[in-house]
Amino acid sequence: MPFQKQNYFQRRTKPKGPRANERIRAAEVQVISSDGKNLGTLSTQEAINIARQEGLDLIEISPNANPPVCKIIDIGKYKYDQQKKAHKAKKKQKIMNLKEIKLRPVTEIHDYNFKIKNAKKFLTKGDKVKFTVQFRGREMQHTNLGYELMSRIIADTASLGKIEVRPKFEGRQIIMIIQPL
Repeated sequence: MPFQKQNYFQRRTKPKGPRANERIRAAEVQVISSDGKNLGTLSTQEAINIARQEGLDLIEISPNANPPVCKIIDIGKYKYDQQKKAHKAKKKQKIMNLKEIKLRPVTEIHDYNFKIKNAKKFLTKGDKVKFTVQFRGREMQHTNLGYELMSRIIADTASLGKIEVRPKFEGRQIIMIIQPL
């Protein structure tokens, strides 16, 4: 006889979705019929019997209510509708990314224009843009150049975005975040 490995620490997965039929723990439940009428508070077993007579399931809709609210519907249809709702909500949500653009206080005008063009492209897509002006060595004495650069950026991107985080000095760099309008 071959050796069979027993998995003692196997994880028990919780059943997904709402409790239905015999899994409902409450003694009494508020019942809503399949056509939307309120049947009032019934014992759980009585409600399950009514659901079975209609050929449907008793599903716990609001488990935290007192008494819990249950509805008589087909569990497959209910799960399908929930899945559709979740898919629709996920489709509508907008994922916002943070794009970073790094500059130096001595950045030439052509490079500056190129980076501003990219920032405008990011803002029109709906992404936030983080501007970083980095200082090296003796540039630290001229932080005013960095702040001037930031004010120029604010003026150039004013039509597409507004400031979320004002320019602030952190270590050897000035940081600012602009979000789309």
